[in-house]
Amino acid sequence: MASKKGVRLIITLECTECRTNTNKRSPGVNRYTTSKNRRNTTGRIELKKFCPHCNTHTIHKEIK
Repeated sequence: MASKKGVRLIITLECTECRTNTNKRSPGVNRYTTSKNRRNTTGRIELKKFCPHCNTHTIHKEIK
């Protein structure tokens, strides 16, 4: 049986400052996972979230 694709997708949000900032608290890139409704939000999401590597609130963009 074929399965239906749901409306909600699981997406990954990645910190934009971790890639370019060399003066951060610890090495690495911070990522969050969340879900979005593909019918209401067709574009990529940008949210301001806390990054423990940068130790500040930064913009997190959707990847893949």
